[in-house]
Amino acid sequence: MSIYTRTGDSGQTGLVGGARVSKSSARVEACGTVDEANCSIGFARAVIDEPLVDRVLAFAQQRLFNCSSALATPEARADTPRISADDVAFLESATDVLSTRCGGFREFVLPSGSDSVARLHLARTVVRRAERRVVTLNESEPVDAHVLAFLNRLSDLLFAAASAHAAAPDCHGERWDVAAVRPEL
Repeated sequence: MSIYTRTGDSGQTGLVGGARVSKSSARVEACGTVDEANCSIGFARAVIDEPLVDRVLAFAQQRLFNCSSALATPEARADTPRISADDVAFLESATDVLSTRCGGFREFVLPSGSDSVARLHLARTVVRRAERRVVTLNESEPVDAHVLAFLNRLSDLLFAAASAHAAAPDCHGERWDVAAVRPEL
């Protein structure tokens, strides 16, 4: 199978189920920005040196594929991967652990510091943009509420991870039991 199909040369792309839509549609913009968010998390993971944080971010990337799948499938289908309430709850639990380990949220911070901190903050802002694009889509076409919640919590998780990496090294390197929060990881 070739990477190029030539079917998008006219400015349209296909959705799951075969419908063709403009590449400038709100749905395609939402899918594309979720993809961009996924890439930005991968960019952050390239310098994350804590295995458990890396595993949580890998989980987030996998679920962003599910978000894209849900967004590219306008008609609900049983065979389409989805986001669940458990996925959202996992992000909340992981965010709580990261926040608690480093003294909790006290204030907004300048998004700067080490390479890992800067990349995590960049990923956070791209996830926020993806969330805005999905909200825009949701204003005209219904979107799975779990997708919206997942994106919202994911930006919180990325803020907590950036804060943890910006904190004292003993906080950043502290081990926590991700399996207690999400056993399959």
